[in-house]
Amino acid sequence: MRAFRGILGILVILWLVSGIVATAQRGYFREPPERCSQAATIAVVIVAGPLNYLGLNPRVGCELPQPSP
Repeated sequence: MRAFRGILGILVILWLVSGIVATAQRGYFREPPERCSQAATIAVVIVAGPLNYLGLNPRVGCELPQPSP
């Protein structure tokens, strides 16, 4: 059981590293995100991991609630 957890941990780390590499290759780290949707897209690309290399191109839109007048 302990070996399984170790292997699973390594797989999760490799998954996220491949997502970070894909994010960098797309140029998302060149400048800080200015909008919520840019930050959300970066997060989703990282979480998608190697699926990015299988053609997945995740993009997320979001709007923050505005204060009432």
